[in-house]
Amino acid sequence: MNIKNLTESAGGIVLGIDKKFVLVNQNHDSWSLPKGHIDPGENALDAAKREIYEESGIKKLKFVKNLGHYERYKIGLDGKDDYSELKRIHLFLFSTSETVLNPIDPMNPEARWCDLEEALSLLTHQADKDYLLLKAPLFTN
Repeated sequence: MNIKNLTESAGGIVLGIDKKFVLVNQNHDSWSLPKGHIDPGENALDAAKREIYEESGIKKLKFVKNLGHYERYKIGLDGKDDYSELKRIHLFLFSTSETVLNPIDPMNPEARWCDLEEALSLLTHQADKDYLLLKAPLFTN
């Protein structure tokens, strides 16, 4: 794979007051944690905050922890791996007191609060499910 096919993304696990967290619908056909591309000159943490706001409407975020990163292929139009782009996804743990979800980005028309069980059934990409399960002890206890 050429390095030009690697994109850097950032996002987060956003915990609400009842230990539920935000999932977002992308393009009406896939579910993921709120995240997106890191813009030129932007660091991963700032990109994560921006993407969370755009995809969920949440502005009041309290940084809790850097969760590291993982890699996966982007989701193709058929819902399967699109090998033309490998994504390196940097995730951060945040908390918020906001409860209303109001996505700003028209490509991400829906956001919802989910518990772990619901998230695992909604998330489209297996790598997202695996990473969420790996990090779950940090926010489910």
